[in-house]
Amino acid sequence: MTVSPLARPFPEIAAVAGVRIGTACAGYKAWTRADTTLVAFDAGTTVAGVTTRSLCPSPEVEWCRANLPGGAARGLVVNSGNSNAFTGAGGAAASRAQVEQAAALLGCGAHEVFAASTGVIGVPLPQDKALAGVAAANAALGEASLLDLTNAIGTTDTFPKAAVAHAVVQGRRITIAGVVKGSGMIAPDMATMLGFVFTDAAIAAPLLQQMLRSICDETFNAITVDSDTSTSDTVLAFATGAARNEVLDAPDAPGADAFHAALRAVCRDLAHLVVRDGEGATKFIEVRVAGAADDRAAKVVALSIANSPLVKTAIAGGDANWGRVVMAVGKAGEVADRDRLSIAFGGVQVAAHGAVVPGYDEAPVATHLAGSEIEIDVDLGLGDGRATVWTCDLTHGYISINADYRS
Repeated sequence: MTVSPLARPFPEIAAVAGVRIGTACAGYKAWTRADTTLVAFDAGTTVAGVTTRSLCPSPEVEWCRANLPGGAARGLVVNSGNSNAFTGAGGAAASRAQVEQAAALLGCGAHEVFAASTGVIGVPLPQDKALAGVAAANAALGEASLLDLTNAIGTTDTFPKAAVAHAVVQGRRITIAGVVKGSGMIAPDMATMLGFVFTDAAIAAPLLQQMLRSICDETFNAITVDSDTSTSDTVLAFATGAARNEVLDAPDAPGADAFHAALRAVCRDLAHLVVRDGEGATKFIEVRVAGAADDRAAKVVALSIANSPLVKTAIAGGDANWGRVVMAVGKAGEVADRDRLSIAFGGVQVAAHGAVVPGYDEAPVATHLAGSEIEIDVDLGLGDGRATVWTCDLTHGYISINADYRS
């Protein structure tokens, strides 16, 4: 596939202490690329995670939900090319067998191995291939990099996506590195794709869970490509403790604020990369809503704009059709007053107080919309609520990719 014009280069990321990666080709589809990943973690690694709220989740999502409360991790298994969702008892049995095999190979309990699968829905995970893939990935543990992992978990992704940040915690330099896959079937409902974050910091699972969930709401849960939420969406964060800082166990613990800021930076960068690889995308769009009754209402309105096919196609065509933004605000279901509403593109106000601004000149707006980084600002004029979400334009490329997805 052609690389997205919005792609960003893969960052330089050193291996995270306490993390070993192996990849292999199980052959879930007719390809020779790696599609099975096994990650091994040092003893004492803590884990947190957020999963889709889809009512039709995969067995892997259900497995993560059941075992995240334990807070301990020794392994992660990821399959690409087969989501194993909507596959009945057979799919669940194959997933369980793969997890148990990984646990046996790693010498830990099955409840310490987490799982994720992505790809076509409705095709049972072939157990023989799944087990062979894990065995091969285990044999290769320590040989694969985060770039290898990112390439192995991709599906319709056009470029590998990763982010890294560092922080000083109690005088020790800690690393937080994350990878993500996602290009289509992306909409906020936790967690919008598969994302895995690794850190050498020592942090208690309950605090890591608290941080990850709140950060997800303003990063992974604030992006949309097509308003569709996957059955397999999962974000997992693993902390090996190899940095040897004193365990962070409370929000006010020394260094916790620095860790939180770094984790948020990584998740925000990853979320943006997913939008930049939106299927068929040519423009990255930031939608900012202010003046809403509260933050929740602002986010609902922002998502209404970001998910509107009419808004997204207008942006694709470089059309400053602010009437479509008005439409999206009006249909959002939140309190709005036509005569208080104002709209701007790229910092240029085009409408205010329910009408086009006097002497409106579309030329600077057209110039802004001809670029690849688009800003839409809406002020409802009602209160202090505000929210920011990110999306991409809607082009014929999205149709082409998804019309041929299974073939």
